[in-house]
Amino acid sequence: MVKQYGDLYLDARRTLLAVEEAQQAGNVARQLLSHVSGKSQEQILAQRDLYAPEEVALAMDAALKRLLEGEPLAYVLGQWEFYGLPMRVTRDVLIPRDDTCAVAELAIRQGLFLNQDPRILDLCCGSGCIGLAIASRVKDAKVTLADLSKEALAVAKENTALNKLSGRVRCLQADARKAPVPFLGKFDMIVSNPPYVTGAEMQMLPASVREYEPHMALYGGEDGLDFYRAIAKNFSAALKPGGYLCFEFGMGQGDDVCRILEENGYTVLERTRDYQDMERAVLARYGKEG
Repeated sequence: MVKQYGDLYLDARRTLLAVEEAQQAGNVARQLLSHVSGKSQEQILAQRDLYAPEEVALAMDAALKRLLEGEPLAYVLGQWEFYGLPMRVTRDVLIPRDDTCAVAELAIRQGLFLNQDPRILDLCCGSGCIGLAIASRVKDAKVTLADLSKEALAVAKENTALNKLSGRVRCLQADARKAPVPFLGKFDMIVSNPPYVTGAEMQMLPASVREYEPHMALYGGEDGLDFYRAIAKNFSAALKPGGYLCFEFGMGQGDDVCRILEENGYTVLERTRDYQDMERAVLARYGKEG
């Protein structure tokens, strides 16, 4: 049955009230209808009395079904925003979260004080959200997005093009747990949001994360620290003298991550919190303070 855009919105909002509060149900209904129709939310409001094509109504039903089955909204939409940038997301990459803005901001602040045309590596880049946020703010930075997953790198390449940053951003495959290959060269700063979920935490993840987001990007070993050990040990070889390493970490991991850094010859400069006031990121320089 053909419906008006206004009725499609109201029906979706009514359906979503089973799983969302009223305001959020309305917000999600608008986002879904905008996505499946290809119209802006403003256009939908202006055209609410027009009849939508049948394919739009069918696509709306399919999108609602996915949401009600527990699939995250970002994957249903296929796009999410991070640090003011549009990001394509698929189930091959983690959904960019506000928590990760903490490490992006820390890296950007340091990046603005690096030498001219700094080289910055986003290791375990996933969608590329951190490295692209840095490239968008540090206007002379040359950024490399690196990940072991070829599927994630394909998404990162799409996001590089989407944000018109291909001139200063490249993507390549690299294993964060192994020594960097020589052709990577030397970087002024490495930033990483590596997998850090512990074995015990993997069993307790919300279904929306456990069943939809890539486990490869989540599991950091039994204590969650495997990637920090490997990167701190191996990737100093890819840093210029006095170069910087910037990590995101999980709740309660800050002291352990800082200890790993110090044991591998780094000086911890700053620890910072996310928007929920949880300690979330650290900046360190390779080399001891004299």
